[in-house]
Amino acid sequence: MVPQENNSSIENEPINPTLEVIVEEQMSNMTLDEKIAQMLIISHSGYSVDEQLLNEIKTVKPGGFILFDNNISDYTSTKKFVETLQENSQIPLIISIDQEGGRVQRMKSLTSPRATNIPYMRELGDTGDCELARQVGRVIAKELRTIGVNVVYAPVVDISRKDGKDFIGERSFGTSAKLVSDMAISLANGLEQNGVVATYKHFPGHGATVTDSHKKLPVINKSLKELKSKELVPYEAAIKSGAKIIMVGHLSAPKVTGEDTPATLSKIIVTDILRKEMGYDGLVITDALNMKALTDNYSYKEIYIKAIEAGCDILLMPHNSARAVKIIKENISEERIDESVKRILMFKYENFENYQTLDETYLGCDSHQKIISKIPQ
Repeated sequence: MVPQENNSSIENEPINPTLEVIVEEQMSNMTLDEKIAQMLIISHSGYSVDEQLLNEIKTVKPGGFILFDNNISDYTSTKKFVETLQENSQIPLIISIDQEGGRVQRMKSLTSPRATNIPYMRELGDTGDCELARQVGRVIAKELRTIGVNVVYAPVVDISRKDGKDFIGERSFGTSAKLVSDMAISLANGLEQNGVVATYKHFPGHGATVTDSHKKLPVINKSLKELKSKELVPYEAAIKSGAKIIMVGHLSAPKVTGEDTPATLSKIIVTDILRKEMGYDGLVITDALNMKALTDNYSYKEIYIKAIEAGCDILLMPHNSARAVKIIKENISEERIDESVKRILMFKYENFENYQTLDETYLGCDSHQKIISKIPQ
């Protein structure tokens, strides 16, 4: 990914240009379509890279891929799947996955050998042990690296309602903003110290809702002041600790925005609050764009345009990547596109240059099982 040195450099020019200069030079050599494609993380059903997927990787050139259960089989085949994607991409791909623990862990589909079973984060949160959380992050990261994953959609920093009626439930570390903040950051540190980038989700706080955004649009009936006193506390802490990726949820906060627009599509939520007021300058990714909270109310064209206009950098699972590129090209300024693409490429240089996969001996190994056994279940 590192460009060749320019031998025609004038005297006294720095031998090693800054990362920003490298990225800007790379962007100057990319077509507009190629830049837009970096803003897309695609999905595809199948255990091998078929002709359709291979063509999409080579022609559309998306920025990343999300692995689901239907991509994960035995270790050798799954690792080969990811390697084939990377080998056919000119720019290193974000290879991402949902691996929270409990009912949301795609690695449970891996066979021969099997991955370590990660408990619900509520069970980990109940220990209040931040060092244990860091160790669990290490376990998750090392096992994800055996198949080439470099970004994980975890930790969940949603705070559960004390009445237990929230949708997130045991996926949350607990009902205390401080506990959730401390445990999530510790888990994220364990992930990133071991080569996998964490994603804090679901901004501005799915724990305040009782509705599943896969099925319909959840509503947060809280003012910004109320959100700041609880739901946004873990995000403030994560930003201070150097959060690299934050996922915005399909959550409506009408007392904040004055309308029913989902946070994913709201400039007030993403740009005004998350970026400007909270000072976040990392990557912002949408939750999956095929969820009914969005698709029941907006066309895909509207979703792509509104999400980018809101301030999101990466669209997760666009319906059709080639069509998405065309829509974005026709409706979003190149200046706005460049803003996100620069951020994405900087992220890749900073985090993927020294990435290495690990072998299968890390999967379900005794040392990992010993760490997990410390969590009462």
